[in-house]
Amino acid sequence: MEPLPLVRLAELMRRTAGNPNIAVGLIDGPVVSTHPGLRDTRIEETPGGHTASCVRPGHPACVHGTFIAGILAARRDTAAPAICPECTLCVHAVFADHAIHGRTTAATPEHLANGMLACMAAGARVINISAALYDPRPDHERRLVDALDLAVRRGVIVVVAAGNDRAIGSTALTGHSWVIPVTAYNQAGRPMGQSNLGRSIGHRGLGGPGDRVTSLGPDGGLLAQSGTSAAAPFVTGAIALLWSLFPDAPATEVKLAVTASGQRRALVPPLLNAAAALQSMSRRRSHV
Repeated sequence: MEPLPLVRLAELMRRTAGNPNIAVGLIDGPVVSTHPGLRDTRIEETPGGHTASCVRPGHPACVHGTFIAGILAARRDTAAPAICPECTLCVHAVFADHAIHGRTTAATPEHLANGMLACMAAGARVINISAALYDPRPDHERRLVDALDLAVRRGVIVVVAAGNDRAIGSTALTGHSWVIPVTAYNQAGRPMGQSNLGRSIGHRGLGGPGDRVTSLGPDGGLLAQSGTSAAAPFVTGAIALLWSLFPDAPATEVKLAVTASGQRRALVPPLLNAAAALQSMSRRRSHV
């Protein structure tokens, strides 16, 4: 099954393509902002990170950032999912595309904390983190937890890729009570074996399409990738669209609508059901 029908996004995407006043924070690599598929997309660079525009388009950091940006904000006439192209994309690059060495899809707790603070300062309502946590020592995680706690107080929803290490357990990032961790599901609607799982992931998380998802490539064309990094922006995009339709809804209400559907299991989160989330929000908002 194609990614969008798998998580029942069609009706929500038909209702809206997003709202420029709804900013989506993207903590990732830099983005090829000149990609034809991102023409007219509102992309803003947050301070404190690496440059948000690609220096070396073939670098893995640029490939990753552009791919995730395409899922969220590509033009609707491309083959990318293009969930919320009318929203504003606030890019905070924690991966540099000029580095020769380094962990391209992993970031330190300090880098992620700085990224969240920068995205919140830029007005982001929801933040997507498709990055693993590198060097997650307890003495380095305090600032990350503080940033997540600030997101709670400000009503900024944080969506995080659960990771692809086949591990059981949580980090300070995926285990935080406010975070929505996302695992990958295959095209048959079953959880993919490489996704990290755990009690907090199963209890508070969601599943998203993560099997050969097609989005934007750095060379101006398309690219297919798999994993939880690809799955997370489907949840982020659904949240951005719900807020575009119901801009006055509190974060707790939007988060509950998205996560409440589906049968919870001990370790494996249910698949996102965007249609059920839309119905839930419509019922709640009709009584306000």
